[in-house]
Amino acid sequence: MSPILKTGLIIATLGVVADQVFKILMVDYMTAYPYGIEVTSFFRLVMVWNSGVSFGMFSGGETTRWILVGLSTLISLVLVVWLARATEKLLGYALGMILGGAIGNIVDRIHYGRVADFFDFDLYFMRWPAFNIADILIVCGVAVMLVQSLFFDENSSKKNP
Repeated sequence: MSPILKTGLIIATLGVVADQVFKILMVDYMTAYPYGIEVTSFFRLVMVWNSGVSFGMFSGGETTRWILVGLSTLISLVLVVWLARATEKLLGYALGMILGGAIGNIVDRIHYGRVADFFDFDLYFMRWPAFNIADILIVCGVAVMLVQSLFFDENSSKKNP
């Protein structure tokens, strides 16, 4: 097993564990706070169930649930293959984060039938939909992947003008 694959799988595993432990604790805890917990004037902890994908798109019943589980599993397998072929450390880290987030949300869909979201930001100019640690991992992984691609990839236009 290559060091990049090993590191990426460790990152994914740690991400899934962190996401699931937080969710286990918060799902029970938040039942006592149906209107959420105000942490700051712009941030609340809430209990929101999402049966769809980003921003609640494609919400549906059992059929949609299992289609999303299947699609997410297929994407996760592609990410594992990509990770196994990765030759750049930064790309391996990014793929590990994305994989961990994807698997964390798959576990939710299988266990709860939907995804548990907790973080609610109400910024002065917009209200962001609630999200969870798995979503943070996916977004951060994509951001790292973009940085790696733009500035550290051998074929980057920034590196080879």
